[in-house]
Amino acid sequence: MKLVVVSAGLSVPSSTRLLADRLAAAVERLAPAEVQVVEVRDLAVAIANHLTSGFPGRALAAAQDAVAGADALIVVTPVFSASYSGLFKSFFDVLDKDALAGKPVLVAATGGSARHSLVLDHALRPLFSYLRAVVVPTGVYAASEDWGAEGLDGRIERAAGELVALLPEGRPEAKRSTSGASATSATSARARDCFEVVPFAEQLAALSPTGAAGA
Repeated sequence: MKLVVVSAGLSVPSSTRLLADRLAAAVERLAPAEVQVVEVRDLAVAIANHLTSGFPGRALAAAQDAVAGADALIVVTPVFSASYSGLFKSFFDVLDKDALAGKPVLVAATGGSARHSLVLDHALRPLFSYLRAVVVPTGVYAASEDWGAEGLDGRIERAAGELVALLPEGRPEAKRSTSGASATSATSARARDCFEVVPFAEQLAALSPTGAAGA
């Protein structure tokens, strides 16, 4: 699996990048993945130039290609004024309109207060639904007090599992169709060997008094 992580943190070190790394590590524990991180902070000037001139530049074009070619995405933004950051939104504004169509996306955000946790459902989920991505049910929000507290690790693991489950190789039916096909055939063969089908007329004749079966 090719997993692309889009992190829109502005500071160094960044809690946004820390959450992005923890989410990627959780996915890697569940499925082998080639992880590529796109730091939107490093592309700020290129994004502005692209918005005004229409030319992405080499670094931004490489990031766009990585996102378009990914099997799944993890996107993480800091919260400003109860929504995603402008730089985060601008990055997705300069993507091709079909780049995320049908692509599994895990949304996450960081902020200074738990009051901003609704950004996941009021801002991020509608944005990626509009881009026709498939957003996992569990979004992950980390406020300042969540780091080191109970609950964050569980949300990270649950969201990672949901992302992997959206991939064809991660779905239970896909595993059954590959590894379980031979087992199903073998079970059917054993069943045929163990059970002999006896016609109902013969069973009835065996239960009837002598000569009654012909009446």
